[in-house]
Amino acid sequence: MAKQIINVPDIGGADNVDIIEICVAVGDTVSAEDSLLVLESDKASMEVPSPVSGKVVGILVKEGGKVSEGDAIFEIEAEGAADAPAAEPAAAPAAAPAPEAAAPAASSEQLVKVPDIGGSENVEVIELCVAVGDEVAEGDSIIVLESDKASMEVPAPASGKVVSFAIKEGDKLSEGDDILVLEVSGGAAAPAAAPAESAPVAAAPAPAPAASGGVTDVNVPDIGGSENVEVIEVCVAEGDEISEGDSIVVLESDKASMEIPSPASGKVVSITVKEGDKVSEGAALLKLEIVGAAPAAAPAPAAAPAAPQAPAKPVEQPVKTTQELHPAEVSATTGEVYAGPAVRKLARQLGVNLSEVKPTGPRKRHTKDDVREFVKTVMKQRSTGGAAVTGGSGIPAVPAVDFSQFGEIEMQKMSKIKKVTAAAMVRNWLNVPHVTQFDDADITELEAFRKNMKAEAEAAGVKLTPLPFLLKACAAALKAEPSFNVSMHPDGEHIVQKKYIHIGMAVDTPNGLVVPVIRDVDKKGLFELAAETVALAKKARDGKLMPKDMQGGCFTISSLGPIGGTGFTPIVNAPEVAILGVSKADIKPRWNGKEFEPRQMLPLCLSYDHRAINGGDAGRFFTFLSAVLSDVRRLLL
Repeated sequence: MAKQIINVPDIGGADNVDIIEICVAVGDTVSAEDSLLVLESDKASMEVPSPVSGKVVGILVKEGGKVSEGDAIFEIEAEGAADAPAAEPAAAPAAAPAPEAAAPAASSEQLVKVPDIGGSENVEVIELCVAVGDEVAEGDSIIVLESDKASMEVPAPASGKVVSFAIKEGDKLSEGDDILVLEVSGGAAAPAAAPAESAPVAAAPAPAPAASGGVTDVNVPDIGGSENVEVIEVCVAEGDEISEGDSIVVLESDKASMEIPSPASGKVVSITVKEGDKVSEGAALLKLEIVGAAPAAAPAPAAAPAAPQAPAKPVEQPVKTTQELHPAEVSATTGEVYAGPAVRKLARQLGVNLSEVKPTGPRKRHTKDDVREFVKTVMKQRSTGGAAVTGGSGIPAVPAVDFSQFGEIEMQKMSKIKKVTAAAMVRNWLNVPHVTQFDDADITELEAFRKNMKAEAEAAGVKLTPLPFLLKACAAALKAEPSFNVSMHPDGEHIVQKKYIHIGMAVDTPNGLVVPVIRDVDKKGLFELAAETVALAKKARDGKLMPKDMQGGCFTISSLGPIGGTGFTPIVNAPEVAILGVSKADIKPRWNGKEFEPRQMLPLCLSYDHRAINGGDAGRFFTFLSAVLSDVRRLLL
C-alpha cells in the first residue's frame, strides 16, 4: 500500500476557506469520490472528495482551521502494492557502514518554499511563527503571509528542526520563493551522532558574548537596501532596562516606517544616534549591556581549537538571530492606518480594527498602548450599557435583550453564509442610495407561448419556466440601457462600463441566500438558459457552488413569484447598481380601449443605485423591459 498526501483541489481561487466538518477519521477506509471534509467560504460550502480509494492514516488539518488551494489535508494509504519500500531496507546497510555518511547532514535538510497561494504575488510576511532551532511538526504554521485581501498561514511540509531562515518579517514573497531550511526528522542513525559530538563546540560560543564584558554594539539590521534613512524617534534612554524585541528606534524612509527591535535583553549603556540623524544598514545605534552572567566560561578551553572563528561570531550572532526572529518592523500606510507589524499582530490577536483606533505615536503612528486603550474603552462602554459604534457613521448598536425572561428560547448558530449575507445587506443599505420603482408587465402572450413550447422543451430535456424569459428580457434591456450595466469605481471619480452581460439569480437554500451567476446571457437561447438555471440552483441547494460561480454579475433577479406577494423593495447587490424584484403573477382587468379584459400581470420592482442611474434611465429600462415581456418577438429586433 502506497501512502499519498491529499491536497486541497481547485476551489475557484478562494483563500483561507474555513473547514467546517471533517467527514472521516484515522483508520477509516474510503472510496474515490467519498467526501473527506467540508469547506465553507464567504458565499458557499463545498465538499472535498477523495481522489483515491484507500485507508486514512493521517489527518493534517482540524475543524475550524483555514486552508487554501494546494494545502495538504490528509494522508491516505492508497490501494495497490508498492514494491519500492521493500528495496530501501537493502540500501540502508550500504549507507550505515560508511563513516563519511555522518558528515553530509545536508542530505536530511529540506528547503521549504512558498506553496500555491492562489496566484498572489509579492505577498507580505507579517509573522514568523518559529525560530531557528525550533522543533516543528508536520502541518505546524511556520510563517503568516498577508495579501491585500486575506492572511494565510504556511504549514511545515514535514516534521523536523528549523536550521535557518531565508526571509524575515516584512519581506514580499511569491509562489516558489525560499522560506527556510528544515532538518527533516527521521534521518539515518549516523548523522545523529555528529551533532552529539559537535554540540559542546556549538554550545561554547553562545555564552561567550556575555563573558567578554557583557556589552555589545547594536547596529542597524537589514532594512531592504534603503540608505540614509531618517531616525524619527529614539524609543529608549541611557540607563533603561529593555527586553529582547522592544523597539529602540523608529526609522522612516520615503515609503515606510520601520521599528528596530532590541536583539537582546539588557541595559542601555549609551546611545549613538539622535532624532533627525540619517542611518544605513550597519550603522551603530547604541551599546547594550547584556543581561546575565556567563557560567559557561569553563568549557571555553575545550572550544579553544575552534577559537579562531569564535570571536567574530559571538558579537554578530545574537543580532543575526534576532533579525531572523524580530526583523525591522516595516509598516506601510493603509488608508489612515500607520503601524508596525508588532502593533498589527496585537490588534489581530485582540480583534481590533486599527482604522477605528486613534493613534498617539509620532506622525500619527499607532502604538500598542493605543490598541490596549481602545479595548479598555470598548469594554467599559459595554459594561456600562453605552452605545457601541458599529460603523464609520457612528450608528449605535441595538441594545442587548435577555429574551429568556419572556419565555422559552433556543440559541441557533447562524451559518457563515447567513452571517456574510447579513453583513453585505447592511453594507449595501448604508452605502447605496436606493430608489425603487414599480410596474406591472403584461405577460399574457408570453405565458401562452411558454405553455405551447412545453412539449418541445421536455423533448429537449428541459423544463421551461418564466425565469429564462426574464433573463433574456433583462439582457436585452441592459443592452438597450447601458447605464444599468456599470459599477461605481472605488476612486469615486470613474464609472466602470461593462461590455459583457452576466446576470445573477437569487436562490434560497437551507444555508441561506446565495446568488449564482449565469454568464453571457445575451448569447444563449431559452433552452440553454433553462438547463443552466436548474443546474445552478441544484448546486446552490446542495452546497456545491464554487466561489467563481457567484462572481462577475452585472445585474440580479430576485424572484418571489412561487411564494407570493404583490411587491417588495430588493436591496442592490453592490458593486452592481440595480436589481429586479419579481412577485407573483395574477389575473387583472385591463382596459383595451373598448372594454376590460382579463390579462396576466407580473408585478416588478426595480431598485437601483441613484449615484449611477437617474430616474429617466430607470423609466426607459422599465419601459423596454415591460415591452419585451409583453411581446417576446421584440427580442428578435
